[in-house]
Amino acid sequence: MYGYAGSILRVDLSSGKTWPEPLTEDLVHNYIGGRGFGAYYVYKEVPPGADPYGPDNVLVIASGPFAGLFLPSGAKTSISAKSPATGLYGDSNIGGHLAAELKYSGVDAIVIRGKAEAPSYLFIDDDRVEIRNAEHLWGLGSIKTEEILKEELGDEFQIATVGPAAETGVVFACINHDFGRQAGRCGMGAVMGSKNLKAIAVRGTKGVPVADIDGLKKVSSAAFRELLEDPALKIWQDLGLAQVTTWSNSIGALPTRNFHENFYEDVDGLSGEIMRETIVVRDKACFACPMATGKVCKASFRGKTVLVEGPEYETTALIGSNCALSSIEEVAYANYVCDELGLDTISTGNVVGFAMECFEKGIINKEDIDGIEARFGSLDAFCDLAYKIAAKEGVGELLAQGVAGAAKVWGDESDRIAIHVKGLEWSGYESRGAPSMMLAYMTCDIGAHHNRAWSITHDIEVGRDIIEGKAAKVVEFQHVRPLFDCIGVCRLQWVEMGFPLEYYAKLYPVITGRNDSWEDLLVKCERIWNLTRSFAVREREDFGRKDDWPPRRFYEEPVPDGPVAGSHITEDDLNVLLDEYYEARGWDVNGRPKSETLERLGLKDVAIELRKMGRIS
Repeated sequence: MYGYAGSILRVDLSSGKTWPEPLTEDLVHNYIGGRGFGAYYVYKEVPPGADPYGPDNVLVIASGPFAGLFLPSGAKTSISAKSPATGLYGDSNIGGHLAAELKYSGVDAIVIRGKAEAPSYLFIDDDRVEIRNAEHLWGLGSIKTEEILKEELGDEFQIATVGPAAETGVVFACINHDFGRQAGRCGMGAVMGSKNLKAIAVRGTKGVPVADIDGLKKVSSAAFRELLEDPALKIWQDLGLAQVTTWSNSIGALPTRNFHENFYEDVDGLSGEIMRETIVVRDKACFACPMATGKVCKASFRGKTVLVEGPEYETTALIGSNCALSSIEEVAYANYVCDELGLDTISTGNVVGFAMECFEKGIINKEDIDGIEARFGSLDAFCDLAYKIAAKEGVGELLAQGVAGAAKVWGDESDRIAIHVKGLEWSGYESRGAPSMMLAYMTCDIGAHHNRAWSITHDIEVGRDIIEGKAAKVVEFQHVRPLFDCIGVCRLQWVEMGFPLEYYAKLYPVITGRNDSWEDLLVKCERIWNLTRSFAVREREDFGRKDDWPPRRFYEEPVPDGPVAGSHITEDDLNVLLDEYYEARGWDVNGRPKSETLERLGLKDVAIELRKMGRIS
């Protein structure tokens, strides 16, 4: 099977057994790889009502057909499970070198279930697979754990780890790799930690068969040449994603003080230029990536100096402006704290920013927050709260449930400013002045995340006050962007440098030998999208339109200042957006897939199951 290693590695931690299964033609044809494989196994193998922290939940780690090959940035691994943050389908992806190494070991995906009796790690060395004791690693930070395993096993092993936050079950605990890459969203680290799995270490020496090696060389060489000759490449190599911060501020989209504002007056201290001048030590790239957007930085605080990869834009937005930190070095140090503890920087920035606003508004007092002076701009408060969250100590036990969980305890006024959808905290684009971007967040299948449909540029192009007609563009992006997660390649070249999609359409047949057109692949993405939506419908009897509703702040409060001052989206606007979106999707008015839509997409068995449950008609 061209483009694939050819096997699924099964791991049952409860029994201690591992075994390979052959990759099937049906799985490849219908779900491509990466995120598609994850959606399939989570839907098929996680029983309705399963505890996300329980042994019945599966953790799926999957690459795609482009991963590990000679082409730009075939470096993406998708990690999927039932999310402890939302109780629904969840996934996150990670760059670095893990995807390539998995393929070289002969594995396209790992499906992990059960729970080990003692702290363990999964060891994969080509065909040798072992579940090894990790008691000496339990309690250690993510970065420290990777350092120790590299020393024990060798630098050629690619390693994914979890930190203390995953061990205690923080709902936004992440999985770390390559000393600074994270699968941050949806609590995939918490699922891994709940299985007593501290790390996964992989080494492979095998090749990956491709259908047309000469064709691959020809198309990939042309792709690399076009990227390397693009004048914009130097800017991305110099500044990385940190340069997005000032752009986002200039268009009124930078989350500021718990999304109260979208324009930060101190943004110059967080810019990519100041980061390059003051704290960058060296550049760093994922597998086969010419952009090298990773930046290793040095930061000092409380008498300690650390090295950290980052901060990239999302971290700067949610920890920096959203918590009103004033310097990029402060953000970098906070980034390090989160990485070592194994906390998603996006959710952590949201949770701490939420706590800061609640404190400053008097919704909570010092007694509620363990005596911490939780004011905007305080790195001390950020770090103190992060450590408490990871340990689930004091107020950290509440904040470890995310903003949705904390708001249930702190009351209605806090609920109004708890910025999430479906329980997942909002990522780095405040969207009161961007209706299609707002809709993208509302309808994202995993919760409030931007990566499925980054459509804010569409709002700018066609008019930021226009509501009607924008749903179709969101649906289009929600098929194109997740396709990158399925084939196992980074989307940055396309999004940030305008790299033509035609290259990927040309690469697919020479790699796989399949005659699927780009449009055929987009239909497969639509199938995957409807499958993850169906997971939510199956999981919750009352799931529907209410779950696609944004935080109250966004339709009750106009933007107070900045480039889009006065902007807000009304409840009527939100209903127009959802009505158009559901119609474009082939869903009913409550946002549930219609039987005919599921059957058209080859999901007849799903339609039958949901009809029997009385969830769809």
